[in-house]
Amino acid sequence: MKKYFSGYYLAKLVCLLFMAGILCLSQKTTAYATNDTPYRESNLTGTNEERTNIEEPGASDNADDLSELNIANTVTVTYNNGNGSVNGALRILVILTLIAIAPSLIIMLTSFTRIIIVLHFTRQALNTQTAPPNIVLIGLALFLTFFIMQPTLATIYTEAVVPYEAGELEQEEALTKAVQPIREYMYRQTQKKDVSLFMEINRTEWDGSLDAIPMSVLVPSFIISELRMAFIIGFLIYIPFIVIDMVVASTLMSMGMMMLPPTTISMPFKILLFVLADGWYLVIKELVESFYIY
Repeated sequence: MKKYFSGYYLAKLVCLLFMAGILCLSQKTTAYATNDTPYRESNLTGTNEERTNIEEPGASDNADDLSELNIANTVTVTYNNGNGSVNGALRILVILTLIAIAPSLIIMLTSFTRIIIVLHFTRQALNTQTAPPNIVLIGLALFLTFFIMQPTLATIYTEAVVPYEAGELEQEEALTKAVQPIREYMYRQTQKKDVSLFMEINRTEWDGSLDAIPMSVLVPSFIISELRMAFIIGFLIYIPFIVIDMVVASTLMSMGMMMLPPTTISMPFKILLFVLADGWYLVIKELVESFYIY
């Protein structure tokens, strides 16, 4: 019983101390800026003569005044004497932003989609569930994507990045120059019927030129074309392995081995055929060359 009362009073004491702390923190405090050192030479962001609001609090007369921002501070980004170079902190922010959206850009705007789907079909046709593992397939797809996209990336660097760093182009001009090589690459790999589909859905007339295709139409058209081509190549890869499965299944049935799974027997023959035909060389060769046939 004594332990119960001691615990009860202890909990009550803790609650009182907690409420006292909240009351102390809720007291109104006032902070003043110092004038001892100029603000540009100290760690302060302003002086005590600068206001952070345009009007005094409570000076609004109607709902329209309340809906407007009552802030006097502004943020500006200054280039170094107009030569196109950006502050180091802003560069880090831009790089981090690009890293965050890089996976989506790699998947949607490059050859990565077709490559990874074809490699997945190849592994499924061999009936090897985890060989090669996913990390190997993704790494191979990334390096093949870099190899295929290298001319496009070199064009972007030469025509957009270098002039922008030299101050010869404004930010909007550099962005337009950087997007144009990607648009040309996607247009070469996109079938016209896919573009026509989205242009009809968008109720926009298309004269057949690349400049008349908005980015919102070109990207989904390119993705559909990539999926179609990847599944066609995957089907062609499956054909010889399906023949092996049929031969093994018919052989087992003729021998009366109904309970033995045909895939268990056919997998070594598939691997043997793939190795003797130098399958990885043929798959990668035809897959890479499919991007250069327009």
